[in-house]
Amino acid sequence: MTHSDPMDTKKIFNIVAAFIYEQNRFLICQRPKTKARALLWEFAGGKVEQGESHIQALKRECMEELAIEVEPSGLFYQNSHEYEDIIVNLFIYHTKIIKGPVQKLEHEDIRWISSEEIDNYAFCPADKEVLEIIKQNY
Repeated sequence: MTHSDPMDTKKIFNIVAAFIYEQNRFLICQRPKTKARALLWEFAGGKVEQGESHIQALKRECMEELAIEVEPSGLFYQNSHEYEDIIVNLFIYHTKIIKGPVQKLEHEDIRWISSEEIDNYAFCPADKEVLEIIKQNY
C-alpha cells in the first residue's frame, strides 16, 4: 500500500505584486492564455526567486513583464490562497513607476481601471479580498 504525504502535494510560492495607482486608476494585467489561471486579471508581479528579496523580485518582474522601473514603498496587502494546484503567499506592495512607459511584454492585455470598474473583470481568486479593500478606499 502506498500513501503520499499530504504536506508535499502542493508547492508553495511567494508571489509579489504591484499596486500601481495613478490618477484614480490602478494597473491590472491579463494572464497569458498559456499559463495557469489563463486570461484572468491580476496585479503585475510574480514569483520571488531563491535569494531575492520581495523588493528585488517586484522590480525584476515589473521590468520583465512591463518594461518599467518601479519603486515599491510599503506592503499594502498580504494573504495566502490555496488553489487546486498550488498555494500562494501573496504580498502586494504600493508601487510607483519611476521609468516607463508601460509595455505589454507578457500579458494578453493591460489596463488602467478605476475601483468602480473592478466588477467588470474576472480576477484571480487570490485577489478577491484586496479588491474589496480597493473598492472601499480608492
